[in-house]
Amino acid sequence: MKRWIYRPEVEGALPPSASLAERLGISDLLLRLLLRRGLSSVQDMDVYLSPQLRHLAPLEEWPGLAEAAGVITAGITAGMPFAVWGDYDVDGVTSTALVHDVLEFHGVDVRHHLPDRRAEGYGLNVEWIERLAADGVRLLLTVDCGISDVVPISRARELGMTVVVSDHHLPPEVLPPAHAICNPRLACCPCPALAGVGVAFFVMAAVNAALGERSGRRYDMREVLDLVALGTLADVVDLGGQNRILVKNGLLKIAEARRPGMAALKAVAGYNPSASLGAGQVVFGLAPRINAAGRLGEAEMALQLLRARKHGEAAQLAQRLDAMNTDRRVEEDRILEEAKRQAESQAASRMGFVLHGEDWHPGVIGIVASRIVEAYYRPTLILCTEGETLKGSGRSVSEFDLHAGLSQCADLFLGFGGHRQAAGMSLKTSALDALRERFDTVVRQALGDTPLTASLKLDGDLGFEHASDFTVLKELEMLQPFGTGNAEPVFASPPLLVRGLRRFGKAREHVELELTDESCGVTLHAKAWRQSGEFSDRLRGTRIRLAYTPRIDRYSGAASVDLRIRDWQPA
Repeated sequence: MKRWIYRPEVEGALPPSASLAERLGISDLLLRLLLRRGLSSVQDMDVYLSPQLRHLAPLEEWPGLAEAAGVITAGITAGMPFAVWGDYDVDGVTSTALVHDVLEFHGVDVRHHLPDRRAEGYGLNVEWIERLAADGVRLLLTVDCGISDVVPISRARELGMTVVVSDHHLPPEVLPPAHAICNPRLACCPCPALAGVGVAFFVMAAVNAALGERSGRRYDMREVLDLVALGTLADVVDLGGQNRILVKNGLLKIAEARRPGMAALKAVAGYNPSASLGAGQVVFGLAPRINAAGRLGEAEMALQLLRARKHGEAAQLAQRLDAMNTDRRVEEDRILEEAKRQAESQAASRMGFVLHGEDWHPGVIGIVASRIVEAYYRPTLILCTEGETLKGSGRSVSEFDLHAGLSQCADLFLGFGGHRQAAGMSLKTSALDALRERFDTVVRQALGDTPLTASLKLDGDLGFEHASDFTVLKELEMLQPFGTGNAEPVFASPPLLVRGLRRFGKAREHVELELTDESCGVTLHAKAWRQSGEFSDRLRGTRIRLAYTPRIDRYSGAASVDLRIRDWQPA
């Protein structure tokens, strides 16, 4: 069970709530939710509820963007052979596809390189820089990578390449010697939390405008917002401000599914190609199939899907990605069970986990790290063996800055990078035991010696009278898209009578409760996913309180009330 913490309401110089709610055309319930999310002015609330594209920041406000777009435009205009270097994850693949779409509209021959995860790893490398140079490439753009690649970019300069870096990862102290760098973390800007595809979007918007001035033709940048939404959601960045605008409008494009690859991807994920999807459906339905390709060394196939022009071709590629995702899930389940056994053996002695498997797949360990953190609520590093080295992926709890913690272990790594909640690293096999000791010490220094309990932020109390009201549920949908920085609302219920309990799923890992709110007489069903073990059969006939999220379920075609259980307590 988690600690339930109510979000505080923000005190501010606002009109009385009744008149403010009326002015915005919303209910008092929704107004209170907005206040608890830190929105303290009528203008902020209006932009939040109606995040239109006109609210995007001017291009000149993004650090390095004007220089980056200028170098790219000048190179293209001069006829320099062009290539884009992306990454193998969803953010990198969507960024690469976006660059293709925009520049090919302007008649540019676009080449690309997506690294093989196992053979090359993340980022740029000298071998492929030399290959691209040998193939005649003279203008190179990086997307979702490059900010730490000093040596490969230095080599590109030696070979006569003009290099532009567009990236969103934390910059190192020494920047690469690129001709221009666009990274929202380099200076104050409208949204430091842009994903790589968000940075690529703004860079290409500026290049599109510059090329359009010469040709009189401009690409409609709204057509790539489906890619921006997919990549941004998959990269789990903060969904406030500019990201909210990009994703909200991108989800509309995903609903249209005019891109054959997007329609095919929705179909294999079990959705109608013309269905509107929420952020969660994109993250858990579409993104894993793109990611599976990169994790298994086939990122090129995912890019082909997003660039497919014919529905038949897209359908075949989507089926192959779906099969890869199935294989990935089997491998993930195996590694997760082995990692859980190791975590259990360390639970009494370690505040920070460092778990290692000789044959664990590097494309899956990030997901497994997230699951271990979810189960034990401790910072976790998952490592696998690759030749003479170990490669790893880390995930953290909200109270621990993982990147800062790893910085205190930097002498043990061949390389590392990431941010507060997630990171990657490599090290020699001989350093494993030292890392286990050091990482645990660093975590203890930050968090103490007592394991933490995960907290759950509540948006208020809500009885079933309102949770079953479709007017209320439709209004809650105005808060979408949900994700990091914009969590789906969670409410505390009044005492509820447990009338029934049913377990379901292949391993009976899920549970459904039949619950009655006796204060209003409404009975609803609520589901808890992968939490069957948290609910005893003895709960039947007892009274409990839920922390839950109410939604409208439209999956079967007919709208119904869907309650997702986040936690529970005895009443």
